[in-house]
Amino acid sequence: MRRFLLLLVAIVATINIYAQPKQTIISVAVAPENTDWQYECGDDVTFSLAVNKAGIPLKDATIYYEISEDMQKPHKKGNLTLEDGTMKINAGSMKRPGFLRLRVWATHEGIRYVGTATAGFDIDKIEPTTSAPKDFDEFWAKALADNNKLEMLPELELVPEKCTPKVKVYSASFQNLRNGCRMYGTMCVPATMKEGDKLPAILIVPGAGCRARTGFYTEAEQGFVTLELGINHIPTVMGDEIYAQLKAGMMNEYQFYNMDDKDKYVYKGIYVGCARAVDFLAGLDFVDENRIGVTGGSQGGALSITTAVLNPKVKCLAAFYPALADMTGYLYGRGGGWPHAFRDGYMATKERIETSRYYDVANFARKVNVPVFYSYGFNDMTCCPTSTTAAYNAIPTADKERWIVPEIEHWTYPEQQTARSKWMMEQLKNIK
Repeated sequence: MRRFLLLLVAIVATINIYAQPKQTIISVAVAPENTDWQYECGDDVTFSLAVNKAGIPLKDATIYYEISEDMQKPHKKGNLTLEDGTMKINAGSMKRPGFLRLRVWATHEGIRYVGTATAGFDIDKIEPTTSAPKDFDEFWAKALADNNKLEMLPELELVPEKCTPKVKVYSASFQNLRNGCRMYGTMCVPATMKEGDKLPAILIVPGAGCRARTGFYTEAEQGFVTLELGINHIPTVMGDEIYAQLKAGMMNEYQFYNMDDKDKYVYKGIYVGCARAVDFLAGLDFVDENRIGVTGGSQGGALSITTAVLNPKVKCLAAFYPALADMTGYLYGRGGGWPHAFRDGYMATKERIETSRYYDVANFARKVNVPVFYSYGFNDMTCCPTSTTAAYNAIPTADKERWIVPEIEHWTYPEQQTARSKWMMEQLKNIK
């Protein structure tokens, strides 16, 4: 029974992070004609759409549609009636590399349903709009050096109620930023681990928000140490109601804290803390410091990239739709990265723009020198494809693998999760 409950908790946690949209009786199916959803600049894209009820086109369906470049105001919109439940819409083309999106809302019996499709134009030519400041390397070298002056004081505490016959689970923590301030994570280790074993390790860095970290059991069952990190400097094994209160209270919109000052921006402590988490793993007697990888999605995708750059002990990274990438895109009339600080203009002060250059994932991506697994979709409006593609294109290493699943929004299919896990474990196993 205990193991069943743990499995249920793990499934719920996964759904919260990578949830796919629920199925409904009415569906709005939208897709471009090219099966890979990709075009060359100057090509017209025609979208096919259908409003279906239980899989059958709904006659005389009424829709409202918008056509826009990624995260920009619509340049065409209107209302239409689909006599036979289907229609084709010519959305035009793009003159510069980017993404053109058709969104369709259908109303049936007072309920609105939405469908989306996004065409990519010459996506391999999308470059970041941001640039790294001249003292980028010096800034982060000093930040790491200052943090390394702080004693780590690592701690591991067994959490018996979360353990299974195959996995032992610990609450892990270490000091970060200042005396008494600790970063926490949930660590899973194989129950079969013997004294003297040196196991590969995977650091899982978190998406945005404040919630429990249930741990990664599957990889641990296959001989890996996993550490699912929290970045809010609070324990990761508390009750859900505590995280809900923190999310609504002091952690609300933390992603903007002190963005006016590059030395005080909230992500400074987060970036160096994730780098320190790698050192924490490397310092454990049962971890092989030469076989450590990092992975995550959204904010975690961003932290995967920054951590791999800031700590050379990271040997590979796997990122889903990284946030904080090319945040200045909006200043150039195109989509920018989460948290969309510059989307509406009022936050685009000189100080915040300058701060963003030190923290932008695209500027870190330019310095990646380890194997990379990267996956995202074209319909994502949380970490929009213009920003995530720009970051991917900036990665100089030839050893990078991209899996585009065009139709997904800010979620992943189980197959992507399986592919990521398999890739990461193979990478670490093959390190000599």
